[in-house]
Amino acid sequence: MTSPCDSVDSATYDSDAVGSDAVDPDPFDSEQSAELAERLRAAIQQLLPELRAQGMQNQLTPSRLAALAALSAHGPLRISDLATRMGIALSTVSRMVDLLDGFGWIEREADPKDQRATLIALNETGQAFLDSTRRRAATRLAERIDQLTTDQQHALHDALPALEALSTQSPAEPPGEPPWSGRR
Repeated sequence: MTSPCDSVDSATYDSDAVGSDAVDPDPFDSEQSAELAERLRAAIQQLLPELRAQGMQNQLTPSRLAALAALSAHGPLRISDLATRMGIALSTVSRMVDLLDGFGWIEREADPKDQRATLIALNETGQAFLDSTRRRAATRLAERIDQLTTDQQHALHDALPALEALSTQSPAEPPGEPPWSGRR
């Protein structure tokens, strides 16, 4: 079985050009981008279960991990803001917050701007748990990276700036109505 990294030709990849104003002499066409996207999606889909495995044993589902990560990066937040950030229903996030509170990972406090509202924040226990979970996942991934060839490790390293840029990009809105809207 080959991995997506097996076919990376590091000799043709100019890592010095990443992030520079250099013009790519051979830009990807939409078919090549679609193939790259599918291979990247497949590789990520294969890696995610292993990265999440330890957390599942500790009652840390992917959505709970996402909530803790959002609170770590952007908290304190109102439950409605957390729901918006996560892109899930308010009632679902409300139940999840109750569970996170039950595990002792968050704290609730009155919103100083509106005493009727509550802010949710990651507490020290929750932050320590999140950090520990992330370290374990990074350690497992590092063990997998150690099994790659040196050329594959360099290719992965050289691809990181592009992957990081991709992860911070806002999704582009397609022009016109989406095909599922029912409007024609």
